[in-house]
Amino acid sequence: MEACIAVEREVDKVLNKFSSIKDHASQTLQDVTSLIDSLKKILDECPENHEMTPNQVTIVNQAMAKAKETVGRLATEHRELHSTVSKVGKAIDRNFVSDFASTSREDVFSSPDKVMLLNRIICQHFYRQGSLDIADQLAEEAGLDCESGKEPFAELNEILESLKQKNLDPALEWAQKHRTALEKQNSSLEFKLHQLRFIGLIEKGTRCQNAAIAYARAHLSKFVHTHEKDIQMLMGMLLYLATGVSRSPYAHLVQPSLWADILDTFTKDACTLLGLSVESPLSICINAGSIALPALLNIKQVMQQRQVSGIWNGKDELPIEIDVGDEKRFHSIFACPILKQQSTDNNPPMRLVCGHVISRDALNKLAQANKLKCPYCPQEQNPADARIIHF
Repeated sequence: MEACIAVEREVDKVLNKFSSIKDHASQTLQDVTSLIDSLKKILDECPENHEMTPNQVTIVNQAMAKAKETVGRLATEHRELHSTVSKVGKAIDRNFVSDFASTSREDVFSSPDKVMLLNRIICQHFYRQGSLDIADQLAEEAGLDCESGKEPFAELNEILESLKQKNLDPALEWAQKHRTALEKQNSSLEFKLHQLRFIGLIEKGTRCQNAAIAYARAHLSKFVHTHEKDIQMLMGMLLYLATGVSRSPYAHLVQPSLWADILDTFTKDACTLLGLSVESPLSICINAGSIALPALLNIKQVMQQRQVSGIWNGKDELPIEIDVGDEKRFHSIFACPILKQQSTDNNPPMRLVCGHVISRDALNKLAQANKLKCPYCPQEQNPADARIIHF
């Protein structure tokens, strides 16, 4: 992050320089243009065979000299920009290390099966993003059979494009088709879609008052048990049709943010229904890697300088802890309260008979023959009675 901030400072300097030169050049050129226009107007008013007086010749020469001087000064200022722009490249080279190979493992995608898996993940990412042509071309060249994974994404992207155009019909049809499954996951998607349709009628004013009431009776009434307060607010909007809902206490219901919210709600509920993550797995990996890479490069340089690079030999763990943010944590983490170590597949969390949880390594160290005394309570028990816990 510090490297990005340092480069951003240099970019800001360039932008400020461009802005100041642009403003100065615009004003200077405007002055020169005005001077030349005034001279042209004076000369146009002269008789056809008029010869310029020495005074007029002097004025014209002065105008030409001023124009030449202005152009030269602007060219000089433009050349000065080159050094400012070049500092951006130097800042990038100074703050970013290009030796990414020191933090990578070459054997990760060495086998054909892993290459095929990577191509499949990239292909699925393009399907998720709606880039069907690119995904089809990749599938063809990589020899992938992705037709089964293409259909749900194609349908979802068509619905999302319709929502971006404020067309609710495809989304409503999809929500009604999957109503039972959506209700099981406590989804409010269908209600929010009907809410937007109702608000659209409200925004048309008093001429659509009867249509709005009829729509509420036909579609909103069935949600009264789950969205009673929301429906009450929607009905309150009817009181301000004549004076304008945008100037009423319900103005927040006609904000464009509701359309952005429905896009997020549809994406989340549809992906949950299909058993997919809301965000592309490839995007998650790249974003997490972008956060972790600077820290890994720094620790690698420190290890090389101190000649202790050999301690980074663990294939399944990092030499330092890297916080990628709560939004990128997808698994529960258990740290043994005794050994202060994070659990692994070989050292899983173990639940004791008394209910306390420690790691398997701690269990083996505390056990004496067939006896184990819980480190948190005085209960004695048999170590064999402990059970693995899966979070």
